[in-house]
Amino acid sequence: MSIQKEVDELIKKFGGYWEPFAMLTALIEELGELSREILKAEGVKGQKEPAQIVEEIGDVLFALLCIANYYNIDAEKALHKTISKYSSRDRERWKSPIT
Repeated sequence: MSIQKEVDELIKKFGGYWEPFAMLTALIEELGELSREILKAEGVKGQKEPAQIVEEIGDVLFALLCIANYYNIDAEKALHKTISKYSSRDRERWKSPIT
């Protein structure tokens, strides 16, 4: 949980967390920016700039960790729970490519 603690310390240094709806709005904005960069990287819209995807993924993760911290959720435990869920529930789904 060290990365969450680092985010928490930074946010508290800045004055504290935003209200949940504002953090959700920020997350959605970051997801939009990530989407735009993926479209560029895949040549769908604009020029390829795959390096920009790294920054946008970081921004999305930061926004998610802020929300997790606000609600006192251990993001690593939440992710492990989801991995376990997918491991058992969707085991057969990933055997053949989706077309």
